[in-house]
Amino acid sequence: MTGKPQLHQLSAQDAQFVYMQTPNNPTHVMAVYICDPSSISGGKVRFKDIIEHMRGRMKASAMFKRKLYRLPLDMDHPYWVEDEHFDLETHISHSRLPEPGDWRQFCIEVARHHSKSLDMNRPLWDMSVVEGLDNIKGIAKGSYAILTRIHHSTIDGASGAHFFASISDIDMKGTPAIPVPTEETEIASLPDPVEILGRAINSAVTSPVKLTQAVLKLTPALLKNAEKNIIGAQEGGGGKVPDTRFNGPVSPHKMFEAVTFDLSDLKTIRLKVDGTTINDVVLAICSGALRKYLTKHKELPTESLVAVVPINARSSKGEEANPGTNISAMTVKIWSNITDPLTRLEAIRDTTRETKAAKSGLSARIMTDITKHIPGATMSGVARVLNSERFSQKVSNLFISNVPGPQVQLYMNGAKITHQYGLGPLGNGMGLFIATPSYNGTIAFSIVSDRKMMPDIEFFRESIQIAFDELLDAKPVVGKAKTEAKAAPVKKAAETEGKSVMYRRVSKSPRRAQPVKSK
Repeated sequence: MTGKPQLHQLSAQDAQFVYMQTPNNPTHVMAVYICDPSSISGGKVRFKDIIEHMRGRMKASAMFKRKLYRLPLDMDHPYWVEDEHFDLETHISHSRLPEPGDWRQFCIEVARHHSKSLDMNRPLWDMSVVEGLDNIKGIAKGSYAILTRIHHSTIDGASGAHFFASISDIDMKGTPAIPVPTEETEIASLPDPVEILGRAINSAVTSPVKLTQAVLKLTPALLKNAEKNIIGAQEGGGGKVPDTRFNGPVSPHKMFEAVTFDLSDLKTIRLKVDGTTINDVVLAICSGALRKYLTKHKELPTESLVAVVPINARSSKGEEANPGTNISAMTVKIWSNITDPLTRLEAIRDTTRETKAAKSGLSARIMTDITKHIPGATMSGVARVLNSERFSQKVSNLFISNVPGPQVQLYMNGAKITHQYGLGPLGNGMGLFIATPSYNGTIAFSIVSDRKMMPDIEFFRESIQIAFDELLDAKPVVGKAKTEAKAAPVKKAAETEGKSVMYRRVSKSPRRAQPVKSK
């Protein structure tokens, strides 16, 4: 005999994505799969088949059938409850690209869909099937795209990668890539108002005490971290965020572009500078692209641009199967004021290594130990103020998210999944989001920005291609030149402007930029 399902309340971190949402800035994430049906008999997948495939995966996650229950005046964080009127077919729609069905039309369709808000009165996800991808280089004719939006209160990068794998197949026969549970997770129905009111009152009364205890507990770590930040700022490694076109109010109209590279090429680049990671290479490519883009517009700041980079705060393997958000973040200089690609990569390596060691653990503890004790009404009000156009804070210039994905071939309804892209939310004061999901030996740089901030987003995509080419072609110099380069401290990296001390170009011209790259 099973008892009554327990009420599941959103954590403070999950709830903040609900509070931060505005008509101009929806706080959902979106994954884009491109599927090639030529791998199946008849070379065709019907819309009905996709619906039935998803019907068979409803047990993969509780998020499919649960919706938000918000309290009046947000007196406490919302709850997840069962949607008693759930209808799968209302969450899956169908459309077709207009002629000529090229890359530009596809990017417009993706951007428009990402710009719309989810219906916050229903389960916070939907899926759009887009056909007509018939004239895109690197994509097989007859392919279709699946655009899946999920609210960020429901999912983060790690749980998102797990979720999308759970609705995919490992072969053309329909074998789930991740085993699907045999039973659905029970979801509580609408809560008793008296119980909810009692919980809200208890939270409001006890939160100040718990908040004080959490702050006192973390005070030594906070003071030590503040001291490090002050010293770092005095030595040139600290945190002034320059003004850029991306730090203004964001409109409801988004732009999308993408370019895909072989992951093996990023691994080749990584080996050119000792101790670097794939994430460092991603940051270096983005930095080089922003340098080229802003230089063209005569807007390159003398100070380095600063990026927000998420950190997975899940403590153990297997936690990614749990829906919800569990991330921390660090802000890092990406050394956009350094001309030389490998010198820039080396500076990024040093900065991320130090920043992770100093901040990642503390940030995660602050997120869990402090914000969870802030009352819902207070957090809701603060989030609306901080995310408003008038009071938005300039904490960075852009957001860069690198989430490793499955490195095997996946299928859906027998169709081969050939490409994956990821789109994240924007916010006032941070109008550029670059997501770099990896899949089956490739990594896709997916760009989201505001139409007014980046009307020439195609040029920024080309800039990413050129920055990648520069790093791939760069040849480390051994001997005197390298010794001189290593002797220069990072804090004086800006002084290397115009100097090329770490590499030389092998090819005389960069590779031609392409929106996608097929193997």
